[in-house]
Amino acid sequence: MAGPEFCLQKEIKGNTREVFEDILEERRTSSDLRYALKSFTPVVYKTLTPCKQSAIKSMVLDSPNLQHIILKMSVESGEPLNLLQKQAAQIFDEMNHNLKLGAIRLFALSLSKFFKRLYKKVFVNLEGIQKLAKAIQEHPVVLLPSHRSYIDFLLISYIMYTYDLAIPIIAAGEDLSRMKFVGPFLRMSGAFFIRRTFHEDKLYWTVFSEYVKTMLRNGYAPLEFFIEGQRSRTGKTIQPRLGFLNVVTEPFLRGEVYDTYLVPISISYEKTLEESFHVQELLGAQKSKESTSGLIKARKLLIGNFGNIHVYIAQPISLRSMASGRINRSQYNLAQRNSLQRPPEDIQTFISDLAYKVELHQIANMVLSPGDLIAGILLQNLPRLNYNLLVEKIYMLRKLTEDFGGCIDWPDNKSIHEVVQYSVSLHSNFMAIVDDHIVLLEHNVTKVLTEELITKQALTFLTGASYRNKMVNVFVRPALVVLACKTAQSFQKDEIRRSFCFMRNLFSREFILCHDKEEQDFEEGCHLLAKFNVISETPDEIFINENNSVAQFLFGMLYSVSEGYQLACAYLKQNIVDSFTDKQYIAGVRQYVFKQILTGATKCYDALSSDLLKNSLASFAQLGIVKSKKTYNGTFFSPDVEAVIHATATLEVPSRKFPASRL
Repeated sequence: MAGPEFCLQKEIKGNTREVFEDILEERRTSSDLRYALKSFTPVVYKTLTPCKQSAIKSMVLDSPNLQHIILKMSVESGEPLNLLQKQAAQIFDEMNHNLKLGAIRLFALSLSKFFKRLYKKVFVNLEGIQKLAKAIQEHPVVLLPSHRSYIDFLLISYIMYTYDLAIPIIAAGEDLSRMKFVGPFLRMSGAFFIRRTFHEDKLYWTVFSEYVKTMLRNGYAPLEFFIEGQRSRTGKTIQPRLGFLNVVTEPFLRGEVYDTYLVPISISYEKTLEESFHVQELLGAQKSKESTSGLIKARKLLIGNFGNIHVYIAQPISLRSMASGRINRSQYNLAQRNSLQRPPEDIQTFISDLAYKVELHQIANMVLSPGDLIAGILLQNLPRLNYNLLVEKIYMLRKLTEDFGGCIDWPDNKSIHEVVQYSVSLHSNFMAIVDDHIVLLEHNVTKVLTEELITKQALTFLTGASYRNKMVNVFVRPALVVLACKTAQSFQKDEIRRSFCFMRNLFSREFILCHDKEEQDFEEGCHLLAKFNVISETPDEIFINENNSVAQFLFGMLYSVSEGYQLACAYLKQNIVDSFTDKQYIAGVRQYVFKQILTGATKCYDALSSDLLKNSLASFAQLGIVKSKKTYNGTFFSPDVEAVIHATATLEVPSRKFPASRL
């Protein structure tokens, strides 16, 4: 990074050099009211003319596809056509946005004050804004932000208003529409509301898909949705949900639009607003329902410093370019226009590849903060670490992260001691400096362990882990190679490769890795490790330098995940039952891990997280470690004993252990 921190623009060094602008700088020195009432003439799609809501409603409800589904449902169920037509109209009314400029201006005024109160700076990459403005004029645009906070909903629209870009139409959960005052305001600010799950409801799905395609075909405004489908509570990117992406690609695949641009957006928070709620949910607390009263009660959160936000708008992805040479659109266009029909296999593969490409762009452009690095180091050196040693490790980890392609917002005009002290203060809910040591709160104690204390320790650990996890995708490929070298039974490259592929598949829900890139990921990981003298290779063998500080750090990055899966396997071995549900599995493994921590057998607090437990069960089912069976009463699982034993043996690290990370 070059240039002082406290200026309007700054340059951040990562895979490329980008100029970021702090959009709050002007807000702190000029009138918020004048900003809200400014002339707003956004760039729009080609020669677009304004369209009334009634016209959009007619386009959706009169669409041939919806009429076909209504007729088919009437024939199958015997329900009168006019009743189904009324139901479709009601679904549309409950779903549709009601964008109004007056609401946008109030929104801009309120958010200016809100953001200035909570955040030091909100940085946006200027080149991304310029490319987005050009894209909006040329073709329909779909904005695809990463999703870590409810702030994501607000932030993108605020940025669009700031730079005179069309306010997006945003997919939001139906629960938000029921919030008094808030729901109607969000609707007037561009939100349209959809149910959490509705694929089995033919009529609802068809109204939804026709609504989205109508907005897209006519380019009335950029569409915005979260490809992860929900907020990540762990700091890691969630596996993509493909349903919405299927819908937005259809107009292009059917030749109804010349092209569609998908725009990955990375939103990086130095401190996440809802972190305490996220961690409580990971430990089993029920997610609070969205309500106005709940929002009022949560106002105590709106105090304090939440650091900086970085928003990186990536190069728009052209569907036309992506599909060139891969998809025969004429064949797709001959298919019956039925939105409930499962796409052909080549289209499904294309959509999946597209989704992973979007998420990999999001990950590549995330901006790390010093607090993320401190959390990553501290969690490998529990319960405390000498302050001076921490400073040494941060120097090394900063360089390593940048060498591996990561992007860090590091204030060059401050000493490292100022940076560390500020970061620890910012994250004082889970770490502190005590007697020349940095400590993880609740862990630096001599009390007898109880379930209550373990819960407190898990809260601080998982909070820290949510920041550590932001670094994982920078290191995941070489870290998997290191883990494979440690778990393989020999130095043979083929055996290490098999171990790598097994763990890559086993942990496929923990990290974002393309399905068909196993060999490429293995070679990339080996190349980076060889570059830093972590491994040496012959044509047939790989040797790891176990005393190399980089090897130790990379091993530590993934070992808690590996140990969590081992604990899950150990639970299955000890609790062989006919069948169990996912809820029974999560509760059972969590209780088993609690007991293991109580006895001192493990300190793997990651294994208490419902996210890791859900991911492990899904991977076990995919790899045949457990068998799944769907019934009228839900999905039940049963372990394959031999497969469980094999997985446990594959994950076990030989008796030689890595020492504490020297990074």
